[in-house]
Amino acid sequence: MKKIIQLLFVVILVVVAFGAYSLFAPTTSFEEKTKSFVIEPIDISSKEVGTLLKEKGVIGNEFVFSLFASQLNIWEKLKPGKFEVKHGANLLTIIKMLKNNRQVEIRLVINKLRTKEDFAKLIAKNFQTDSSTVMQFLLNSDSLKPYKLDSNTFTSLLIPNTYLFFWGTPLSKILNRLQSANTHFWEEENRLEKAKNLGFSPSEIYTIASIVEEETNMEADKGKIASVYINRFHKGMNLGADPTVKFALKDFSLKRILYQHLTVESPFNTYRNKGLPPGPICTPSINTIDAVLNAPTTDYLFFVAKPDFNGYSNFSSNFAEHSHYAKQYQQALNEYLEKKKTAH
Repeated sequence: MKKIIQLLFVVILVVVAFGAYSLFAPTTSFEEKTKSFVIEPIDISSKEVGTLLKEKGVIGNEFVFSLFASQLNIWEKLKPGKFEVKHGANLLTIIKMLKNNRQVEIRLVINKLRTKEDFAKLIAKNFQTDSSTVMQFLLNSDSLKPYKLDSNTFTSLLIPNTYLFFWGTPLSKILNRLQSANTHFWEEENRLEKAKNLGFSPSEIYTIASIVEEETNMEADKGKIASVYINRFHKGMNLGADPTVKFALKDFSLKRILYQHLTVESPFNTYRNKGLPPGPICTPSINTIDAVLNAPTTDYLFFVAKPDFNGYSNFSSNFAEHSHYAKQYQQALNEYLEKKKTAH
């Protein structure tokens, strides 16, 4: 009997030691500093979650995970979401994280987007909502009505920045947060007053800024380019902006706009249509928006790239001067292309 008791004691000791080791020893097998994973609604079962974590290298043994997870009652509290585990984390830490729904925040980084489809892909990449659902929402005028937007002006809602959400955040809440950020942005630094003084709404300023954004990367030229389009608009001239033709064609790889491109029938083609296009052609940077709002007062009506290809432009107030600069640039471009052709 004594030997049996001793044997049971040893067995219990081994079980306790095994349990303690399983719970407190590092269990991860991935090499990165952290590993993130998404638990979707279809995964909420002990077997599927265990399989997912095993495949990700987050746990070492599915059976042990399931055993302790059940004992610690996580299945009633586990929710879909994105979680992150540090390298070397133990099983108890992982189980507690899941049980307490300690999800990692998603960093939604909005930089330069050109189309609604780009936004839909960005949302689908980071959140539970798929891109087709986003597109259905963005193409529905009733869905966008509360935001005072339509399918053309939607991107004017997007102020480039980094926004924090959770993976399961509904699209409506994401848009509400972006709308709040938009309102705050325009209320700062007298932006609303500046837009009004220029004779435009915030959405129209955003649209002009989107054209300027596509025209140049040179900060020093942005305000002057904005003044060209503002002057053309107020004089009733066609804006004649090449980037709007690229947008109309949905061909953003075009390096040169040729005559045949100018004939595309689209409300975004500012060679064929007077006034601003019906919405932005990209999401401009904050610097570009402010460059439009602070555009200098000029009499410029034309601009063309400088012939030394330094990225800057020559500006003109009359067509004769513009033609002179344009010929210089065209000659330099032809010579460059010829040298490039000869080199090959």
